[in-house]
Amino acid sequence: MPNSHDPVVSGTRAGTPGDLALRLSATLEVDRPLAPYDIRASKVHIGELARIGLIDADGHQHLATALQAVGEEIEAGRFAWDARNEDVHMNVEAAVREAVGPELAGQLQAGRSRNEEVVTDERLWLKDAVAALDARLTALERTLVARAARENATVLPAHTHTQPAQPVLLAHHLLAYVEMLDRDRSRLADCAVRADRSPAGSGAAVGSGLSLDREAVAQQLGFAAPTANSLDAVSDRDYAVELLAACAVTAGHLSRMAGELVLWSTPYVGFARLPDDLSSGSSMLPNKRNPDAAELVRGRAAAIEGALVTVLSVTRGLPLAYHRDFQETRRPMLEAVASLDLCLEVTTLFFDGVTFDRERMRSAASRGHALATALAERLVGAGVPFRQAHRRIGDLVATADERGLDLSELPVDELATALPELADRSHIMPTLEEALAAADVIGGTAPARVKAAGDAAAKRLGLGLEAPT
Repeated sequence: MPNSHDPVVSGTRAGTPGDLALRLSATLEVDRPLAPYDIRASKVHIGELARIGLIDADGHQHLATALQAVGEEIEAGRFAWDARNEDVHMNVEAAVREAVGPELAGQLQAGRSRNEEVVTDERLWLKDAVAALDARLTALERTLVARAARENATVLPAHTHTQPAQPVLLAHHLLAYVEMLDRDRSRLADCAVRADRSPAGSGAAVGSGLSLDREAVAQQLGFAAPTANSLDAVSDRDYAVELLAACAVTAGHLSRMAGELVLWSTPYVGFARLPDDLSSGSSMLPNKRNPDAAELVRGRAAAIEGALVTVLSVTRGLPLAYHRDFQETRRPMLEAVASLDLCLEVTTLFFDGVTFDRERMRSAASRGHALATALAERLVGAGVPFRQAHRRIGDLVATADERGLDLSELPVDELATALPELADRSHIMPTLEEALAAADVIGGTAPARVKAAGDAAAKRLGLGLEAPT
Protein backbone atom coordinates (compact mmCIF):
# COMPACT_ATOMS: atom_id res chain seq x y z
CA MET A 1 0.00 0.00 0.00
CA PRO A 2 1.78 3.20 -1.08
CA ASN A 3 1.80 6.30 1.05
CA SER A 4 0.48 9.64 -0.09
CA HIS A 5 3.05 11.94 -1.65
CA ASP A 6 2.02 14.73 0.70
CA PRO A 7 3.19 14.64 4.32
CA VAL A 8 0.37 14.25 6.82
CA VAL A 9 1.59 17.18 8.91
CA SER A 10 2.86 19.95 6.65
CA GLY A 11 3.33 22.64 9.24
CA THR A 12 1.11 25.26 10.82
CA ARG A 13 2.12 28.80 11.73
CA ALA A 14 5.77 27.77 11.63
CA GLY A 15 5.52 26.59 8.02
CA THR A 16 6.74 23.36 6.49
CA PRO A 17 9.88 21.88 8.06
CA GLY A 18 12.91 21.93 5.78
CA ASP A 19 15.03 18.92 4.90
CA LEU A 20 17.56 19.62 7.63
CA ALA A 21 14.86 19.97 10.28
CA LEU A 22 13.26 16.75 9.07
CA ARG A 23 16.60 14.95 9.33
CA LEU A 24 16.89 16.10 12.92
CA SER A 25 13.32 15.28 13.91
CA ALA A 26 12.73 12.04 12.00
CA THR A 27 12.55 8.86 14.04
CA LEU A 28 11.40 6.48 11.35
CA GLU A 29 14.54 4.34 11.39
CA VAL A 30 14.35 4.08 15.17
CA ASP A 31 10.71 3.55 16.05
CA ARG A 32 9.62 0.97 13.48
CA PRO A 33 9.47 -1.71 16.20
CA LEU A 34 6.57 0.33 17.62
CA ALA A 35 4.48 0.01 14.43
CA PRO A 36 2.47 -3.08 15.47
CA TYR A 37 1.57 -1.37 18.74
CA ASP A 38 0.53 1.80 16.93
CA ILE A 39 -1.78 -0.22 14.69
CA ARG A 40 -3.21 -1.98 17.73
CA ALA A 41 -3.83 1.26 19.62
CA SER A 42 -5.39 2.89 16.54
CA LYS A 43 -7.83 0.00 16.13
CA VAL A 44 -9.02 0.45 19.69
CA HIS A 45 -9.23 4.22 19.23
CA ILE A 46 -11.50 4.03 16.18
CA GLY A 47 -13.74 1.69 18.13
CA GLU A 48 -14.17 4.48 20.66
CA LEU A 49 -14.84 7.00 17.88
CA ALA A 50 -17.59 4.72 16.60
CA ARG A 51 -19.03 4.28 20.10
CA ILE A 52 -19.40 8.03 20.64
CA GLY A 53 -20.85 8.50 17.12
CA LEU A 54 -17.97 10.39 15.55
CA ILE A 55 -17.79 7.82 12.75
CA ASP A 56 -20.52 5.47 11.58
CA ALA A 57 -20.35 1.70 11.29
CA ASP A 58 -19.24 1.78 7.66
CA GLY A 59 -16.53 4.31 8.42
CA HIS A 60 -15.32 2.21 11.32
CA GLN A 61 -15.17 -0.87 9.11
CA HIS A 62 -13.25 0.95 6.38
CA LEU A 63 -10.72 2.32 8.87
CA ALA A 64 -10.34 -1.05 10.59
CA THR A 65 -9.76 -2.78 7.25
CA ALA A 66 -7.19 -0.18 6.22
CA LEU A 67 -5.34 -0.44 9.54
CA GLN A 68 -5.31 -4.24 9.27
CA ALA A 69 -3.88 -4.03 5.75
CA VAL A 70 -1.20 -1.56 6.83
CA GLY A 71 -0.25 -3.80 9.73
CA GLU A 72 0.05 -6.82 7.47
CA GLU A 73 2.22 -4.92 4.98
CA ILE A 74 4.49 -3.72 7.76
CA GLU A 75 4.80 -7.23 9.17
CA ALA A 76 5.58 -8.64 5.71
CA GLY A 77 8.20 -5.95 5.05
CA ARG A 78 6.31 -4.57 2.04
CA PHE A 79 5.26 -1.24 3.52
CA ALA A 80 6.47 1.84 1.65
CA TRP A 81 7.83 4.05 4.40
CA ASP A 82 7.99 7.76 3.57
CA ALA A 83 10.69 9.75 5.36
CA ARG A 84 8.70 12.96 4.92
CA ASN A 85 6.19 11.52 7.37
CA GLU A 86 8.76 11.60 10.08
CA ASP A 87 7.62 8.78 12.33
CA VAL A 88 5.62 5.57 12.47
CA HIS A 89 2.40 7.31 13.53
CA MET A 90 2.36 9.68 10.57
CA ASN A 91 3.27 6.92 8.11
CA VAL A 92 0.39 4.78 9.33
CA GLU A 93 -2.04 7.70 9.07
CA ALA A 94 -0.79 8.55 5.57
CA ALA A 95 -1.30 4.96 4.42
CA VAL A 96 -4.81 4.89 5.88
CA ARG A 97 -5.59 8.19 4.14
CA GLU A 98 -4.45 6.69 0.85
CA ALA A 99 -6.79 3.74 1.39
CA VAL A 100 -9.97 5.44 2.64
CA GLY A 101 -9.58 9.04 1.56
CA PRO A 102 -8.66 12.19 3.48
CA GLU A 103 -12.09 12.88 4.98
CA LEU A 104 -12.53 9.58 6.80
CA ALA A 105 -8.81 9.24 7.57
CA GLY A 106 -8.94 12.73 9.01
CA GLN A 107 -10.95 11.34 11.91
CA LEU A 108 -8.23 8.84 12.86
CA GLN A 109 -6.47 11.38 15.03
CA ALA A 110 -9.62 12.88 16.54
CA GLY A 111 -9.32 13.20 20.29
CA ARG A 112 -5.70 12.11 20.56
CA SER A 113 -2.18 13.42 20.13
CA ARG A 114 1.13 11.89 19.16
CA ASN A 115 2.23 12.88 22.66
CA GLU A 116 -0.02 10.16 24.09
CA GLU A 117 0.38 7.79 21.14
CA VAL A 118 4.10 7.38 21.54
CA VAL A 119 3.96 6.61 25.26
CA THR A 120 1.06 4.22 24.72
CA ASP A 121 3.05 2.40 22.03
CA GLU A 122 6.20 2.36 24.12
CA ARG A 123 4.44 0.96 27.16
CA LEU A 124 2.80 -1.75 25.06
CA TRP A 125 6.19 -2.55 23.52
CA LEU A 126 7.82 -2.57 26.96
CA LYS A 127 5.46 -5.24 28.26
CA ASP A 128 6.36 -7.53 25.37
CA ALA A 129 10.05 -6.65 25.62
CA VAL A 130 10.15 -7.59 29.29
CA ALA A 131 8.40 -10.89 28.55
CA ALA A 132 10.97 -11.65 25.84
CA LEU A 133 13.90 -10.77 28.11
CA ASP A 134 12.42 -12.90 30.87
CA ALA A 135 12.28 -15.85 28.47
CA ARG A 136 15.96 -15.31 27.58
CA LEU A 137 16.91 -15.05 31.24
CA THR A 138 14.98 -18.22 32.04
CA ALA A 139 16.75 -20.09 29.23
CA LEU A 140 20.13 -18.97 30.58
CA GLU A 141 19.19 -19.98 34.12
CA ARG A 142 18.10 -23.42 32.95
CA THR A 143 21.37 -23.88 31.09
CA LEU A 144 23.35 -22.91 34.19
CA VAL A 145 21.35 -25.24 36.43
CA ALA A 146 21.81 -28.10 33.99
CA ARG A 147 25.58 -27.47 33.83
CA ALA A 148 25.75 -27.24 37.61
CA ALA A 149 24.15 -30.68 37.88
CA ARG A 150 26.89 -32.08 35.62
CA GLU A 151 29.64 -30.36 37.62
CA ASN A 152 28.55 -31.37 41.13
CA ALA A 153 31.95 -32.96 41.82
CA THR A 154 34.13 -30.38 40.08
CA VAL A 155 36.27 -28.34 42.47
CA LEU A 156 37.98 -25.03 41.79
CA PRO A 157 39.40 -22.26 43.96
CA ALA A 158 37.02 -19.55 45.11
CA HIS A 159 38.67 -16.14 45.03
CA THR A 160 38.58 -12.93 46.99
CA HIS A 161 40.54 -9.96 45.65
CA THR A 162 41.32 -12.21 42.64
CA GLN A 163 43.46 -14.31 44.96
CA PRO A 164 42.79 -17.98 45.84
CA ALA A 165 40.70 -18.20 48.99
CA GLN A 166 39.03 -21.56 49.60
CA PRO A 167 37.92 -24.54 47.53
CA VAL A 168 34.42 -24.37 46.07
CA LEU A 169 32.27 -26.59 43.90
CA LEU A 170 31.89 -25.39 40.32
CA ALA A 171 28.19 -26.15 40.68
CA HIS A 172 28.04 -23.66 43.56
CA HIS A 173 29.80 -21.07 41.40
CA LEU A 174 27.35 -21.57 38.52
CA LEU A 175 24.37 -21.41 40.85
CA ALA A 176 25.62 -18.04 42.09
CA TYR A 177 24.94 -16.76 38.57
CA VAL A 178 21.41 -18.14 38.81
CA GLU A 179 20.81 -16.10 41.96
CA MET A 180 21.95 -12.98 40.11
CA LEU A 181 19.68 -13.71 37.17
CA ASP A 182 16.72 -14.36 39.47
CA ARG A 183 17.10 -10.84 40.80
CA ASP A 184 17.34 -9.52 37.24
CA ARG A 185 14.05 -11.18 36.35
CA SER A 186 12.44 -9.71 39.45
CA ARG A 187 13.61 -6.19 38.58
CA LEU A 188 12.27 -6.47 35.04
CA ALA A 189 8.94 -7.81 36.25
CA ASP A 190 8.69 -4.98 38.78
CA CYS A 191 9.38 -2.45 36.02
CA ALA A 192 6.62 -3.93 33.86
CA VAL A 193 4.09 -3.67 36.70
CA ARG A 194 4.56 0.10 36.98
CA ALA A 195 4.55 0.52 33.19
CA ASP A 196 1.23 -1.33 32.95
CA ARG A 197 -0.91 1.82 32.69
CA SER A 198 -2.58 3.19 29.57
CA PRO A 199 -1.87 6.81 28.57
CA ALA A 200 -4.45 6.59 25.74
CA GLY A 201 -6.94 9.44 26.05
CA SER A 202 -4.50 11.83 27.70
CA GLY A 203 -4.34 14.03 24.61
CA ALA A 204 -1.50 16.44 24.10
CA ALA A 205 -1.40 17.54 27.74
CA VAL A 206 -4.73 17.98 29.53
CA GLY A 207 -6.80 14.99 28.35
CA SER A 208 -8.98 14.32 25.35
CA GLY A 209 -11.85 16.69 24.60
CA LEU A 210 -13.92 13.75 23.42
CA SER A 211 -15.85 11.52 25.81
CA LEU A 212 -13.54 8.55 25.44
CA ASP A 213 -13.88 5.69 27.92
CA ARG A 214 -10.29 5.45 29.04
CA GLU A 215 -10.91 2.47 31.28
CA ALA A 216 -12.45 0.49 28.42
CA VAL A 217 -9.57 1.48 26.14
CA ALA A 218 -7.02 0.41 28.73
CA GLN A 219 -8.77 -2.95 29.12
CA GLN A 220 -8.91 -3.54 25.37
CA LEU A 221 -5.21 -2.74 25.04
CA GLY A 222 -4.35 -5.17 27.84
CA PHE A 223 -3.32 -2.58 30.42
CA ALA A 224 -4.17 -2.95 34.09
CA ALA A 225 -5.65 0.56 34.25
CA PRO A 226 -5.44 4.03 32.69
CA THR A 227 -2.92 6.56 33.90
CA ALA A 228 -4.27 8.90 36.56
CA ASN A 229 -2.99 12.28 35.33
CA SER A 230 -2.73 13.48 31.74
CA LEU A 231 0.23 15.79 32.32
CA ASP A 232 2.18 13.01 33.95
CA ALA A 233 1.09 10.48 31.33
CA VAL A 234 2.54 12.32 28.33
CA SER A 235 5.71 13.48 30.08
CA ASP A 236 6.55 10.39 32.14
CA ARG A 237 9.56 8.34 31.03
CA ASP A 238 10.11 6.57 34.34
CA TYR A 239 9.26 3.32 32.61
CA ALA A 240 12.20 3.83 30.24
CA VAL A 241 14.53 4.70 33.12
CA GLU A 242 13.44 1.68 35.15
CA LEU A 243 13.67 -0.65 32.17
CA LEU A 244 17.16 0.59 31.33
CA ALA A 245 18.24 0.40 34.96
CA ALA A 246 17.14 -3.24 35.08
CA CYS A 247 18.85 -3.89 31.75
CA ALA A 248 22.06 -2.22 32.94
CA VAL A 249 22.21 -4.39 36.06
CA THR A 250 21.55 -7.51 34.00
CA ALA A 251 24.18 -6.51 31.45
CA GLY A 252 26.61 -5.98 34.32
CA HIS A 253 25.97 -9.53 35.48
CA LEU A 254 26.54 -10.88 31.98
CA SER A 255 29.73 -8.83 31.83
CA ARG A 256 30.98 -10.48 35.03
CA MET A 257 30.18 -13.92 33.65
CA ALA A 258 31.87 -13.13 30.35
CA GLY A 259 34.88 -11.70 32.17
CA GLU A 260 35.32 -14.91 34.11
CA LEU A 261 35.12 -16.94 30.93
CA VAL A 262 37.76 -14.72 29.34
CA LEU A 263 40.02 -15.22 32.37
CA TRP A 264 39.35 -18.93 32.66
CA SER A 265 40.08 -19.50 28.97
CA THR A 266 43.59 -18.01 29.10
CA PRO A 267 46.39 -20.62 28.88
CA TYR A 268 47.73 -19.35 32.20
CA VAL A 269 44.54 -20.36 33.97
CA GLY A 270 43.22 -23.00 31.60
CA PHE A 271 39.98 -23.74 33.42
CA ALA A 272 37.76 -23.49 30.32
CA ARG A 273 37.73 -23.86 26.57
CA LEU A 274 35.10 -21.73 24.87
CA PRO A 275 32.99 -23.05 21.98
CA ASP A 276 34.67 -22.76 18.59
CA ASP A 277 31.77 -20.85 17.05
CA LEU A 278 32.05 -18.17 19.75
CA SER A 279 35.82 -17.76 19.39
CA SER A 280 37.96 -16.23 16.66
CA GLY A 281 41.47 -16.23 15.28
CA SER A 282 43.89 -13.38 14.78
CA SER A 283 44.58 -11.49 11.57
CA MET A 284 48.31 -11.76 12.32
CA LEU A 285 48.98 -14.33 15.05
CA PRO A 286 48.39 -17.94 13.99
CA ASN A 287 48.47 -19.19 17.58
CA LYS A 288 45.56 -17.09 18.79
CA ARG A 289 42.14 -18.31 19.90
CA ASN A 290 40.41 -15.16 21.00
CA PRO A 291 37.29 -15.04 23.22
CA ASP A 292 35.85 -12.22 21.10
CA ALA A 293 32.17 -12.95 21.75
CA ALA A 294 32.69 -12.95 25.52
CA GLU A 295 34.66 -9.71 25.29
CA LEU A 296 31.88 -8.11 23.26
CA VAL A 297 29.25 -9.18 25.80
CA ARG A 298 31.44 -7.55 28.43
CA GLY A 299 31.84 -4.44 26.30
CA ARG A 300 28.16 -4.05 25.50
CA ALA A 301 27.39 -3.64 29.18
CA ALA A 302 29.02 -0.22 28.95
CA ALA A 303 26.75 0.83 26.08
CA ILE A 304 23.65 -0.31 27.96
CA GLU A 305 24.76 1.61 31.04
CA GLY A 306 25.32 4.60 28.74
CA ALA A 307 21.74 4.31 27.48
CA LEU A 308 20.50 4.62 31.06
CA VAL A 309 22.61 7.72 31.62
CA THR A 310 21.34 9.21 28.35
CA VAL A 311 17.68 8.83 29.32
CA LEU A 312 18.29 10.16 32.81
CA SER A 313 20.13 13.15 31.37
CA VAL A 314 17.43 13.91 28.78
CA THR A 315 14.53 13.77 31.22
CA ARG A 316 15.94 15.55 34.23
CA GLY A 317 14.85 19.15 34.66
CA LEU A 318 12.16 19.18 31.96
CA PRO A 319 9.04 21.07 33.08
CA LEU A 320 5.62 19.51 32.49
CA ALA A 321 4.46 18.32 30.06
CA TYR A 322 5.62 16.98 26.67
CA HIS A 323 8.86 18.12 25.00
CA ARG A 324 10.50 16.92 21.81
CA ASP A 325 13.56 16.08 23.91
CA PHE A 326 11.69 12.92 24.90
CA GLN A 327 12.21 11.63 21.38
CA GLU A 328 15.86 11.09 22.27
CA THR A 329 14.92 8.51 24.91
CA ARG A 330 13.50 6.07 22.35
CA ARG A 331 16.64 5.01 20.52
CA PRO A 332 18.67 4.17 23.64
CA MET A 333 15.75 2.22 25.11
CA LEU A 334 15.04 0.16 22.00
CA GLU A 335 18.69 -0.45 21.17
CA ALA A 336 19.65 -1.38 24.72
CA VAL A 337 16.90 -3.98 24.95
CA ALA A 338 17.86 -5.46 21.57
CA SER A 339 21.51 -5.57 22.63
CA LEU A 340 20.73 -7.23 25.95
CA ASP A 341 18.53 -9.79 24.21
CA LEU A 342 21.44 -10.73 21.94
CA CYS A 343 23.91 -10.88 24.83
CA LEU A 344 21.61 -13.19 26.79
CA GLU A 345 21.34 -15.52 23.81
CA VAL A 346 25.13 -15.58 23.33
CA THR A 347 25.82 -16.13 27.04
CA THR A 348 23.42 -19.08 27.06
CA LEU A 349 25.37 -20.63 24.17
CA PHE A 350 28.61 -20.07 26.09
CA PHE A 351 27.51 -22.03 29.12
CA ASP A 352 25.86 -24.70 27.02
CA GLY A 353 29.05 -25.32 25.02
CA VAL A 354 31.96 -24.46 27.33
CA THR A 355 34.32 -27.29 28.25
CA PHE A 356 35.74 -27.24 31.76
CA ASP A 357 39.14 -28.76 32.60
CA ARG A 358 38.19 -30.48 35.83
CA GLU A 359 41.68 -31.74 36.65
CA ARG A 360 43.23 -28.32 36.21
CA MET A 361 40.54 -26.74 38.35
CA ARG A 362 41.09 -29.31 41.09
CA SER A 363 44.83 -28.81 40.97
CA ALA A 364 44.39 -25.04 41.31
CA ALA A 365 42.05 -25.57 44.25
CA SER A 366 44.86 -27.41 46.03
CA ARG A 367 47.30 -24.52 45.63
CA GLY A 368 47.49 -21.01 47.03
CA HIS A 369 47.19 -22.31 50.63
CA ALA A 370 43.47 -22.71 49.90
CA LEU A 371 43.04 -25.13 52.82
CA ALA A 372 44.32 -22.66 55.40
CA THR A 373 40.88 -21.57 56.57
CA ALA A 374 39.66 -25.15 56.92
CA LEU A 375 42.76 -25.94 59.00
CA ALA A 376 42.20 -22.87 61.19
CA GLU A 377 38.59 -23.91 61.76
CA ARG A 378 39.81 -27.35 62.85
CA LEU A 379 41.86 -25.61 65.49
CA VAL A 380 38.80 -23.62 66.55
CA GLY A 381 36.91 -26.90 66.85
CA ALA A 382 39.66 -28.14 69.16
CA GLY A 383 39.07 -25.19 71.50
CA VAL A 384 41.57 -22.61 70.19
CA PRO A 385 40.20 -19.05 69.93
CA PHE A 386 39.82 -18.06 66.29
CA ARG A 387 42.24 -15.11 66.34
CA GLN A 388 44.92 -17.29 67.84
CA ALA A 389 44.19 -20.04 65.32
CA HIS A 390 44.31 -17.48 62.52
CA ARG A 391 47.74 -16.25 63.63
CA ARG A 392 49.20 -19.73 64.06
CA ILE A 393 48.03 -20.93 60.64
CA GLY A 394 49.27 -17.66 59.14
CA ASP A 395 52.72 -18.41 60.57
CA LEU A 396 52.64 -21.83 58.92
CA VAL A 397 51.65 -20.23 55.60
CA ALA A 398 54.63 -17.89 55.89
CA THR A 399 56.90 -20.86 56.58
CA ALA A 400 55.54 -22.69 53.54
CA ASP A 401 56.04 -19.61 51.38
CA GLU A 402 59.69 -19.34 52.46
CA ARG A 403 60.25 -22.92 51.30
CA GLY A 404 58.31 -22.55 48.06
CA LEU A 405 55.66 -24.99 49.25
CA ASP A 406 51.91 -24.97 49.62
CA LEU A 407 50.60 -25.19 53.18
CA SER A 408 49.28 -28.66 52.40
CA GLU A 409 52.83 -29.80 51.49
CA LEU A 410 54.39 -29.11 54.88
CA PRO A 411 55.63 -32.31 56.56
CA VAL A 412 53.11 -34.01 58.84
CA ASP A 413 55.47 -34.06 61.82
CA GLU A 414 56.04 -30.33 61.49
CA LEU A 415 52.29 -29.71 61.43
CA ALA A 416 51.86 -31.94 64.51
CA THR A 417 54.51 -29.96 66.39
CA ALA A 418 52.99 -26.60 65.44
CA LEU A 419 49.41 -27.75 66.06
CA PRO A 420 49.52 -30.19 69.00
CA GLU A 421 45.76 -29.81 69.52
CA LEU A 422 45.28 -31.74 66.25
CA ALA A 423 48.12 -34.24 66.63
CA ASP A 424 45.83 -37.11 67.61
CA ARG A 425 43.80 -36.91 64.37
CA SER A 426 44.30 -39.44 61.59
CA HIS A 427 45.42 -36.53 59.43
CA ILE A 428 45.92 -32.93 60.39
CA MET A 429 45.54 -31.22 57.03
CA PRO A 430 41.96 -31.30 55.70
CA THR A 431 41.37 -32.75 52.24
CA LEU A 432 39.57 -30.79 49.55
CA GLU A 433 36.45 -32.85 50.16
CA GLU A 434 36.60 -32.22 53.89
CA ALA A 435 37.05 -28.49 53.35
CA LEU A 436 34.02 -28.44 51.04
CA ALA A 437 31.90 -30.50 53.41
CA ALA A 438 32.71 -28.18 56.31
CA ALA A 439 30.74 -25.33 54.67
CA ASP A 440 27.52 -27.07 55.60
CA VAL A 441 25.27 -24.04 56.06
CA ILE A 442 22.40 -22.65 54.01
CA GLY A 443 24.01 -21.15 50.93
CA GLY A 444 27.31 -22.94 51.56
CA THR A 445 29.35 -25.08 49.19
CA ALA A 446 28.92 -28.40 51.02
CA PRO A 447 27.90 -30.93 48.34
CA ALA A 448 24.54 -31.74 49.94
CA ARG A 449 23.69 -28.03 50.22
CA VAL A 450 24.68 -27.41 46.60
CA LYS A 451 22.62 -30.33 45.37
CA ALA A 452 19.60 -29.13 47.33
CA ALA A 453 20.04 -25.62 45.91
CA GLY A 454 20.35 -26.99 42.38
CA ASP A 455 17.27 -29.16 42.79
CA ALA A 456 15.28 -26.20 44.13
CA ALA A 457 16.38 -24.01 41.22
CA ALA A 458 15.54 -26.76 38.73
CA LYS A 459 12.06 -27.14 40.19
CA ARG A 460 11.54 -23.37 40.19
CA LEU A 461 12.55 -23.21 36.52
CA GLY A 462 10.39 -26.10 35.46
CA LEU A 463 13.19 -28.61 35.00
CA GLY A 464 11.67 -31.17 37.38
CA LEU A 465 12.83 -32.13 40.83
CA GLU A 466 16.43 -32.44 39.66
CA ALA A 467 18.39 -30.74 36.93
CA PRO A 468 19.13 -32.98 33.93
CA THR A 469 22.46 -34.77 34.00
